[in-house]
Amino acid sequence: MLQIQKIRTHKDSIIKNILEIRKVNVSDQINNIYDLDLKKRDTQKNLDELSAHMNVLSSQIGEQFKNGNIEKANNLKQETTLLKENIKKLKLSFDELDKSIIDLLYQIPNVPNQLVPPGKSENDNEIIFSSPIDSLKSESFLPHWDLCQKYDLIDFELGVKVTGAGFPIYKGKGAILQRALIQFFLNEGNKSGYQELSLPHLVNESSGYGTGQLPDKEGQMYHVSVDDLYLIPTGEVPITNIYRDVIVEEKDLPIKHVGYTPCFRREAGSYGKDVRGLNRLHQFDKVEIVQITKPSESHQTLDQMVKYVESLIKKLELPYRKLKLCGGDLGFTAALTYDLETYSVGQEKWLEVSSISNFETFQSNRLKLRYRTQNRKIDLAHTLNGSALALPRIMASLLEINQNKDGINVPEVLRTYTGFDSI
Repeated sequence: MLQIQKIRTHKDSIIKNILEIRKVNVSDQINNIYDLDLKKRDTQKNLDELSAHMNVLSSQIGEQFKNGNIEKANNLKQETTLLKENIKKLKLSFDELDKSIIDLLYQIPNVPNQLVPPGKSENDNEIIFSSPIDSLKSESFLPHWDLCQKYDLIDFELGVKVTGAGFPIYKGKGAILQRALIQFFLNEGNKSGYQELSLPHLVNESSGYGTGQLPDKEGQMYHVSVDDLYLIPTGEVPITNIYRDVIVEEKDLPIKHVGYTPCFRREAGSYGKDVRGLNRLHQFDKVEIVQITKPSESHQTLDQMVKYVESLIKKLELPYRKLKLCGGDLGFTAALTYDLETYSVGQEKWLEVSSISNFETFQSNRLKLRYRTQNRKIDLAHTLNGSALALPRIMASLLEINQNKDGINVPEVLRTYTGFDSI
């Protein structure tokens, strides 16, 4: 959520940046917020003046009663009665203005960082690095769904029977390989200084608003209406919300967490090859990394997080590419995002396996996540997160590129976790 102070002082530049980089026109909403904020501050000024006058009258009433001026004291009491009614109306007006401003602020995406390239869609994303793939193109490579059926690793139809499309069932060595990847990612996170967390898989509405899933992505989340809880779309939500309404000390920054969770997303597609197999699921496993930093260090931290996730892909020996997302493909809450994609040799396409984002103060302003400097000043922290990594497409790429005429080789770094070298 944008800070109201920045809208007061940088209204026009915010409108311009979002329009030029995100290609979204928010001028009506921003100008409306600006005008409502002026009315809100005027209302607060009137409230302060009436409250001060009420205090003066209250002291005068006591003095008049003390001096025996009963009639004058009663007249003053009648005046305070009117003042109370006016104060009550002003408070109601203030609360309505405040709610209107908050509702509008929830509709405004984050202001893109100056490093974000302008663009309308994923076609305008900037490719920073790409592994060579010409030698990997061959009709002999099977897509992962054929491999899963051939070696009885993942049963997509059985998942449809038990739950529905997008809920696959991992079997035998497929289940073991999935667990091995999770353990590998968590252990690597621990080695890199991330504290591991075991997290709830459902969150309350406040948590959804805190990290920006609500109200922007309400239709994409599974909602348990009886308890008013939401199944998490990513581990980012419970991890970051640990620090909602918290003031952390500067000496404790950066805060680094890693956590494994299943993730649940209603928006997964249902038709075509782009959603076949593991390409897009309603339930999938993911290991998430989250950092909370000082504003002056957050972009250096983002670069470190990207390099860390790249190192995981390299250890799995998968071809990949790194993209800087353009404004039109940038997530609602992000200020700057890098995507990492691995190459699917069986489908001859790139598959997104990680998004690593700096949200700057957008989430922390919603969360009221602040830090106290050594000079005792209170300021908003910066939040960052990234997939490290999302399992389905990693599994798809891994199975496809390691296939041979005899089966599927297991990457060397996973063999201590699987207990077998091949399938």
